[in-house]
Amino acid sequence: QRGRPEGDVVGNVLGGWGESLRLADAAGIQRERIILDPGFGFGWTPEENLEIVRRLDELTGAGLPLLLGPSRKSTLGLVLDAPVEGRLEGTAAAVAIAVAKGVDIVRVHDVAAMRKVAAVADAISRGRWHAS
Repeated sequence: QRGRPEGDVVGNVLGGWGESLRLADAAGIQRERIILDPGFGFGWTPEENLEIVRRLDELTGAGLPLLLGPSRKSTLGLVLDAPVEGRLEGTAAAVAIAVAKGVDIVRVHDVAAMRKVAAVADAISRGRWHAS
């Protein structure tokens, strides 16, 4: 995110994606091989990271899979005033909101726990639930 213009974080993400997709198209990369990631925790301020999660629904309309990697990030540590090993609940909250807002893929460390969080968030927000 270095050198990005000041202003609307979602606008900056979308603008960056537009440029990246133009470069991918020019390189002959097929769209079905692309996953979009707004870069939570990479070059954004803590406030911008939180805004990205809050406004994820504005980023899901690009027609490509959307990934978010909030796991144990420092922004969560600042919110919780917690070290890395104390950020599980913050990661769970971010994963639940991300899934509810339409994110397709979450990148996490605590896979088993976050799978359960994502399953419940998906069942509530999208009505995707199947009895086993």
